[in-house]
Amino acid sequence: MVVFEIIGAIEKIETIAVGERIRDIEWLRKRYGSGRWRKLKGFAMIRFLDDGEECEAEIHWYEAYGVGKVEMKIKSIL
Repeated sequence: MVVFEIIGAIEKIETIAVGERIRDIEWLRKRYGSGRWRKLKGFAMIRFLDDGEECEAEIHWYEAYGVGKVEMKIKSIL
C-alpha cells in the first residue's frame, strides 16, 4: 500500500459515479455507514511519506456527507 499525503488543494474535481452506480456501494455502506455516496476524481500535489518525493497525481476517492473523504488512491502520476 502506497502511503501519501495531499499537499494543498485538490483541483478539477469531477463526479465519476453516485449511489447504486458505484461498484463497491455495499462494501462502503457496511464499512462506513449509509449516506449519499459519490465516487470522485481530482488532481493534486502529493508527497510520498516513505521517501518525501513530491509530484502531481490523479486521485480517486469516495465521499459521503457526514463521513468525508475515504479510500483515497493514486490513479496515475502526472
